[in-house]
Amino acid sequence: MSPLKAEGIHAASDFLGVLRREERHAEALPPDCRPQTRAEGYAIQALCEEWSAKPLWGWKIAATSVAGQRHINVDRPLAGRLIAEGVVPEGVPVSLGANRMRVAEVEFVFRIGHALTPRGTPYALDEVMASVAALHLGVEIPDSRYLDFVNAGASALIADRACAHLFVLGREVAATWRERDLAAWAVQGRTSAGVAHDGGGANVLGDPRFALTWLANELSAHGVTLGEGQFVTTGACVTPLPVGPGDVVTADYGAFGTMQVRFEA
Repeated sequence: MSPLKAEGIHAASDFLGVLRREERHAEALPPDCRPQTRAEGYAIQALCEEWSAKPLWGWKIAATSVAGQRHINVDRPLAGRLIAEGVVPEGVPVSLGANRMRVAEVEFVFRIGHALTPRGTPYALDEVMASVAALHLGVEIPDSRYLDFVNAGASALIADRACAHLFVLGREVAATWRERDLAAWAVQGRTSAGVAHDGGGANVLGDPRFALTWLANELSAHGVTLGEGQFVTTGACVTPLPVGPGDVVTADYGAFGTMQVRFEA
């Protein structure tokens, strides 16, 4: 297929925007506006910022483990924008609505203190971590607008904000964390239905800090700034937890604290 022109990029964004607003799903993007490259996927995704009256809230990273990549048939992580309207305050029940994935992901979240702008050379881990203002707890509730998201392909998944849907930001970690080994940090997710999954920071590209560095460089390569004040949720530390109406998820980070998310229909 020929590269997507501006009208195709806008048509794809409009198509996904309608599905989001109406809480519907479709088999796939229409063939005439289906992205063929990651760059085209990110160009479509960028237009989702027009869906919100507020500045871009932050980013998610999908497929940060081999298992996660195999699940959606991609060979590397994907970045997705999180818009403010999809962020649920901690303590407020989360409505699952038409969500088809119905899982909760326990994640480490970084708040960016100063922007990382696009440049020709990759950002080093130390540079990226120097831009971080705080570490938070967080639970992501992903979903895709595609009925067959497993076979959609990386470019189409990127266009769909890497399955971004809802996100609950937990408290800022008060304990000293910069000197801690986040890769070795144990995390548990459990549900009131009796499901419990153990994991840790190593499940996120080997270390949540590595994941954040990957994101900074992925955005830079596509001419996008990781902005001051934005949040980055770095990927699932434990196997995603199945959830349904009435369930309560507890994300337990040991000495870093815990958070709970209650789900309703």
